[in-house]
Amino acid sequence: MVEGSMTQGAGQGPEAERTATLRDFRVPAYVHEAGPYVNSAHPGDVAPPPAETYPEGYTPTERDLPVINRGDTVQVTVDPETTAAPQPNTGQGPLYVVGDVHGYLDELVAALQEKGLLDAAGQWCAGTARLWFLGDFTDRGPDGIGVIDLVMRLSAEAAAAGGYCKALMGNHELLLIGAKRFGDTPVNSGAGTATFQAAWLLNGGQKTDMDRLQDHHLQWMSRLDAVEEVDGHLLVHSDTTAYLDYGRSIEEVNDTVRETITRNDADEVWDLFRKFTKRFSFRDEGGADAVRSLLDTYGGTRIVHGHSPIPYLLGEVGSEDDEDSSDPVIEGPHVYADGLAIAMDGGVTMAGKLLVQQLPLDT
Repeated sequence: MVEGSMTQGAGQGPEAERTATLRDFRVPAYVHEAGPYVNSAHPGDVAPPPAETYPEGYTPTERDLPVINRGDTVQVTVDPETTAAPQPNTGQGPLYVVGDVHGYLDELVAALQEKGLLDAAGQWCAGTARLWFLGDFTDRGPDGIGVIDLVMRLSAEAAAAGGYCKALMGNHELLLIGAKRFGDTPVNSGAGTATFQAAWLLNGGQKTDMDRLQDHHLQWMSRLDAVEEVDGHLLVHSDTTAYLDYGRSIEEVNDTVRETITRNDADEVWDLFRKFTKRFSFRDEGGADAVRSLLDTYGGTRIVHGHSPIPYLLGEVGSEDDEDSSDPVIEGPHVYADGLAIAMDGGVTMAGKLLVQQLPLDT
């Protein structure tokens, strides 16, 4: 889909980078039964295509989702939810999951405090509680590195208190790793020439994050698991069946992903990123069967994912020019696919809600 790669360096400033990125990429149209889906240069012109419309050789060299500035939208106020009741004394505390954060550090701290996981000073105060982040810590929002620093700190604080704080690999972790390691090195996208640097900028990469990114951040991201099963919940980042390409067990998938990153081959990491960027496999007809294919292979009775914002899953977000469109109001996770899937990306980048949810979640 991309003809030519971006050659401008980071030292020219964000405006130069953004302009060069948009100019250097020709925009294709994907024609399918429902009509053409066009990736517009304007970030809010279109919603992403349904899952079944991804063309053969799909590659995320254009914006995967619109980047919508919160300052350009009405902020949604949601009444605070009450902290969950104490759990029976089983030796393990309650289980929580967090959807995509995308650099919104203040919103994350507030959401964790609202659930009683952090105190007023931002320290872990939840004892033996278990907390899982579903990936996508950076890009689009203002402080992705601050989010990573917080998650790393909470991992140590929770472990010291007898609980834990863990995280999964998201496609934006792969994107940031690739942009840092490979930059403007051309990769075989399957649809023309692409680079990690250009894809990172197109999908909300923040220069301030790249400037603050250090080796220990890269090492931490590179070791993240891609799949985990906890209390019957199969936790993944992306709503895709692409995980099946990397192994027939959770351990095999996680080992394969880590080994791919360790080999440091730009084309291999790009292919991994490309597959983790696919979405909407569970949304439409056949979605429940797609979920079952993962559950049957890796275990669990429900899948919990981030990646695809709930407003898009619900079809509530369209063109910015649509006079009938309104800002998404997200009260909580979205349960769908015959009750087998729980979506956790509340759309914080589009004035939605950064979701922190205790599991299990009743339908």
